[in-house]
Amino acid sequence: MKNYTITVNGNVYDVVVEEGTSTGTANAAAPAAPKAAPKAAPKAAAAPKAAGAGSIKIEAGAAGKVFKIEASVGQAVKAGDAVVIVEAMKMEIPVVAPQDGTVASIDVSVGDAVEAGATLATLN
Repeated sequence: MKNYTITVNGNVYDVVVEEGTSTGTANAAAPAAPKAAPKAAPKAAAAPKAAGAGSIKIEAGAAGKVFKIEASVGQAVKAGDAVVIVEAMKMEIPVVAPQDGTVASIDVSVGDAVEAGATLATLN
């Protein structure tokens, strides 16, 4: 298996390609595109595994791409402080801490595609 990062129309996708013996569908462009999109979704879905680090989840309000990470693990934040900046529809949207706490985990990286409701970070 090989990992690739692909950018399509400004959207970044992390894809895993399995090497196989079949070459019939590898040359067709249309079947390859649907395979790339589902591989990007598990990365966002994998975030809840790391979410056990803190009891307070900070979730994306909209689907988009992680533009910037404002806080770091161990940093004290107050309610309303920006933790992650998500870019959606050419706007930078700050995702803020819902209450005072300490950042327990950052579950995304800059460039990650995230869905609405995905856990971006956790607080204690």
